[in-house]
Amino acid sequence: MTSLFDLAAGATVYDLAQPYFVGMPHYPTHPPFSFSLTRGHGEYPGPEGHGSSAEAIALGGHVGTHIDALCHFSYRGKLYGGIAVEQSTASGHGQLTVDTIAPILRRGVLLDIAGLAGVSALEEDFEVTPAHLDAGARGLEIRPGDVVLLRTGWASSFREPVRFLAQGRGPGPSLAGARWLSGRGVFAAGSDTLAFEKIPMPAMPVHVHLLVEKGIHIIECLNLEELAAAGVREFLFVAAPLKIRGATGAPMRPLALYLAPAVADR
Repeated sequence: MTSLFDLAAGATVYDLAQPYFVGMPHYPTHPPFSFSLTRGHGEYPGPEGHGSSAEAIALGGHVGTHIDALCHFSYRGKLYGGIAVEQSTASGHGQLTVDTIAPILRRGVLLDIAGLAGVSALEEDFEVTPAHLDAGARGLEIRPGDVVLLRTGWASSFREPVRFLAQGRGPGPSLAGARWLSGRGVFAAGSDTLAFEKIPMPAMPVHVHLLVEKGIHIIECLNLEELAAAGVREFLFVAAPLKIRGATGAPMRPLALYLAPAVADR
């Protein structure tokens, strides 16, 4: 009998996270990533010559590869489920916070929208519609509880912040596209862009629909290039956000585990 460890050992692991670095792109309404060494080697040498080094970091909960908790958005004073907003500058939110998101081990599905369009990256004004999602999912069944990821190709410019930010413009799904996803009961939807919807869009209808109306998490700033290049469309999505009490979002490092059919059938 094949053990879970044997199966995992035979899987190819794809890192879906972007790196954190000073100057990395971030949504203008969120604080940037800051990093500095607080102790360098040689400052406090040990009695036998050993040394240690450490750093301090500061960042917003929605900077880099991260997940949105359901309390991230409200509509007319209500969170998902009709819960009234209760918030405190010191302690954050009391309900639907990122620390309540359990570790995620779910079926993941990649819809390569850029690949379908025959381009390395979608144009900044590209709107992902239900027709694009239907084409991307051809041959696959999107199941309730899945994590569905949309590739736009923008991950390749993440290390070029000015280009990635594009003055607040970027491709993404329309509200109709978001309804396509919610209609299939997905657990979370994500992309390789700064915001999981076509921006600028002042009313942020996709965020309101998914987070507030349907209770579906959003994952942003993924790196889907290697996964797409390998032609992987179905995989085990594994991730856990930082357990920050009261927070509206948190960084995480998602992984895609892919087991080739020949290995899976052993």
